[in-house]
Amino acid sequence: MAVCTSFATRKPSLPRAAAIQGTMLARVLSPLCARPTSLTAGGITLRAMSTSESPVADKEFPFARPRTFEPPAEYAQLRRECPVAQANLFDGTPIWLLTKLKDCQQVLVDVRFSKVRTHPGFPELVPGAKAAVEGREPTFVDQDPPQHTKFRGFFAPYFTAEYGEKMRPGIRQKVDELIDDMRKGSKPANLQEAFSLPLPFKVIYELLGIPFSDYDFLSNNIAMRTSGSSTARDAAAAQDELTNYMERLVDQKIQNPKEDVISWVIRDNLHKGEISRDQLAAHAFLLVVAGNATVASMINLGVMTLLDNPDQLAALQRDQSLLNSAVHEICRYHTASSYALRRVALEDVQVGGTTVKSGEGIIALNQSANRDEEHFPDPDRFDIKRSPNPEIAFGYGTHLCIALPLSVVELEEAFRGLFDGRLNNLRLAVPASQLQFSEPRQDVGLVEMPVTWD
Repeated sequence: MAVCTSFATRKPSLPRAAAIQGTMLARVLSPLCARPTSLTAGGITLRAMSTSESPVADKEFPFARPRTFEPPAEYAQLRRECPVAQANLFDGTPIWLLTKLKDCQQVLVDVRFSKVRTHPGFPELVPGAKAAVEGREPTFVDQDPPQHTKFRGFFAPYFTAEYGEKMRPGIRQKVDELIDDMRKGSKPANLQEAFSLPLPFKVIYELLGIPFSDYDFLSNNIAMRTSGSSTARDAAAAQDELTNYMERLVDQKIQNPKEDVISWVIRDNLHKGEISRDQLAAHAFLLVVAGNATVASMINLGVMTLLDNPDQLAALQRDQSLLNSAVHEICRYHTASSYALRRVALEDVQVGGTTVKSGEGIIALNQSANRDEEHFPDPDRFDIKRSPNPEIAFGYGTHLCIALPLSVVELEEAFRGLFDGRLNNLRLAVPASQLQFSEPRQDVGLVEMPVTWD
């Protein structure tokens, strides 16, 4: 039986009763579960769909996690009943939700979906986000080919799997130094501050040639910029501080190049006119602020989950060849960056039997896709030996995270070091029930990670 859904267009001077009727229909029956057809009733153009009503009607996206680290319950329901569903954002803007792996993978390799955030219809999840990107120098993460291919190509040689392996000894040394500092310090310790955050930032700072003495300044501004509790003025001020810092850094390296990625891009690309000074500063900004907090969250959540599964932790300690599969399973199980895979359709495209119209926004929900029962048997079970494991925690396709290989090495070395016995009997310093998680509508993470050891 067909049901009516949110209206597509309004005609001028609607009768009050008809307008109220249309609003009630939209509120009760939105979001969509399939591409509706149009019909007119009471002076309002409505849409009818031939499928059942969406199970997430009347719910604003993002959905809330029910507790701690569990994905929103709506994801599993949508995978069963309505894999491509339309929901509403904070301002009432509709957005298509893709909840199954195959649909996410389809969209993330399809050039008919754009990553350019200034396109009309591109979905933003918070107020002010659209205005924040207007006039800002874009980077490859917010570009489509060929611009994306060009600018990503300048940095890609330093983020390959081979380059990550070249960096492994230095990463292991940083892990050892941080663990030594923890052992010299007091117990309990906050793993977030003592280890999980400093590690990825130490790595990227060295790669880009940023003095680690600037860590506090940069990390404080990064936190201010991304915190949902910051005022718009404070977030904008932090953005300006970071932008100015990166511009000064690029200027210094133009005058006095070193052995680091920024200096190499200056030598190989800026001096040839292939990238401007402002574009390079914007990309340096990107590489500092993007992904490092995600790696830190994966360390915290991985430690928490391994401690909660002592048999699997013991297997990992006995056989370190399991490190790689353990890292991918931790990323699948938690997916600490779950709202980044947003696109806008440049033309009408069929996705999962549904027509996404030109100008409509979508989000590939990798946190849901990573629990897709068709590809992950018993998906709610944590299993470091899971194989195959086609998780998409770091994206997929054209915009697969450029730092994925480096992040995997960082995570492997982090878990190797934390559980090699130097922090003997590493464990939570509080009951698991007392761990404080991020806000339920934000990416999953721990506010702090109190640990102790013998």
